[in-house]
Amino acid sequence: MDVSVILPTMNEEEAIKAVLPRIKEVLEDMGVEYEIIVVDKSQDRTPEIAQRLGAKVIRQRSKGYGGAYLEGFKVAKGKYIVMMDPDGSYPPEDIPRLLEPLMKDEADLVICTRLKGKILPGAMPWLHRYIGNPLLTKILDVFFKTNVSDAHCGMRAFKREVLERLNLKCRGMEFASEMIIEAVRAGLRIKEVPITYYPRIGKSKLHSLKDGWRHLRLMLLYSPTYLFLIPGILIIILGIALMIYAYNTNPFRVHTMILGSLLAIVGLQVLNFGISAKVYAVKEGFSKPDELTEFFMRYSILEEGLALGGFMIISGFLLGLWIFYQWYRRGYGELYEVKAAILVLTLIAVGLQVVFFSFFISIFMLKEGFE
Repeated sequence: MDVSVILPTMNEEEAIKAVLPRIKEVLEDMGVEYEIIVVDKSQDRTPEIAQRLGAKVIRQRSKGYGGAYLEGFKVAKGKYIVMMDPDGSYPPEDIPRLLEPLMKDEADLVICTRLKGKILPGAMPWLHRYIGNPLLTKILDVFFKTNVSDAHCGMRAFKREVLERLNLKCRGMEFASEMIIEAVRAGLRIKEVPITYYPRIGKSKLHSLKDGWRHLRLMLLYSPTYLFLIPGILIIILGIALMIYAYNTNPFRVHTMILGSLLAIVGLQVLNFGISAKVYAVKEGFSKPDELTEFFMRYSILEEGLALGGFMIISGFLLGLWIFYQWYRRGYGELYEVKAAILVLTLIAVGLQVVFFSFFISIFMLKEGFE
């Protein structure tokens, strides 16, 4: 089998009548052996029409856009797999252009791009065309260096053999982003093909805010650096800066220093989450080691963390004893050592975080015993 075309359908009886014959005509003109797989979750006559027109119909058991494709991939037999929406918005006549880079071994994954092609009037809402799609695609490019212009285009093709290298799990619309992220991580060659985007036949299934959030949510969860590390570092820097400013300001700005202490403590906790997430991803094979993870995956990180955290705790404790001594000298009367007290709180809280983080991160190394 040369080509498998997978169509996820839900109440598309009007569109499927127009689209399926066009797909068959294009593939027959190419002279390839093909199959058309319709993964259906309809309540209308879509599956009956698709079957009558020669498609292999599978009843979708799972939920969502991604779930439909994951079920379709399991039964696809073609050397090349084509994904496209069955609503008439994507032109079947562009399937040969989509497959050409794969057949010439110039790419492993080919994605159509509407934003570099032509979008006909009424085909894409203004919000999607100028804000949602470009913004989410840009975030994807910044986070994962994808270098694509239309990450959410529903028409794409790839070599069937690369499925083993893609750890695809998402069931919803975010499946489109997940495929690109996994392809980049696997080092696949990605190529874009401009197409013309047409108004769809029938009612759209998209939910702009909900589906947009699902894409953003996935990108954040896939990127501990942008979700945890960068915010954590910025919060720590801001917290320390506020503490230094408040400590050296006269009159003393107590509330500013308390805020700085809070930010420093919270920032370190966020940073710890990020480091833990990156180490976990490396341990589970989701990402490759970098300088940061290699540093924290050393066997000696526990002892080093205990030493650093212990030093901070002891420093805070000694400073606390000094405050107590001042209170004693004043006959246990009025005492105004707020600056020192906030430093004590901060040092002990941060020290405890470092100690327990060192134990936590070392748990990941129990099995291998990294040196």
